[in-house]
Amino acid sequence: MAIQPIRLFGDPVLRRRADEVVDFDKELRKLVEDLTDTMLDAPGAGLAAPQIGVGLRVFTWNVDDEVGHLINPRLELSEECQDGGEGCLSLPGLTYDTKRALHVVAHGFNMHGDEVTIEGSELLARAIQHETDHLDGVLFIDRLDDAARKAAMREIRESEWFGLEKPTVKVSPHATFGSGR
Repeated sequence: MAIQPIRLFGDPVLRRRADEVVDFDKELRKLVEDLTDTMLDAPGAGLAAPQIGVGLRVFTWNVDDEVGHLINPRLELSEECQDGGEGCLSLPGLTYDTKRALHVVAHGFNMHGDEVTIEGSELLARAIQHETDHLDGVLFIDRLDDAARKAAMREIRESEWFGLEKPTVKVSPHATFGSGR
């Protein structure tokens, strides 16, 4: 078991777009194992490689006792939306209602380089979208409306884990369904 420290809000690695995986080798399989072990230990519904300081497009999820991973994801989002509480291991203790697509079809690869397609609704769809956002340097608080984002930033500044790194808000490259940026 290789549990890694989780990077917190303010760490610049969380704001960079992760690189595509090109080598499906032993190191990648070790990364997937580390992500899985760290996610399960936290515990969390998902964990992206940048959250442990690795700038590659890899994430894991743990939803309804199903543990999985996806590499180089490409998402197809439903028009139908869901709104519900969302948190993040890189923003400990924060939970805010966040609008997401209700259904997702995610295309990508497994750790052996085989093409895979994952279809999910509700919590699995939310987790896949959340983790894919991490790979683009986007945090769930970037998707909040102005009032909720302001409240979240206040809560972050008042948290005991918040560091001295000046946080930034990034514009999401994905559909925000009329809320957020």
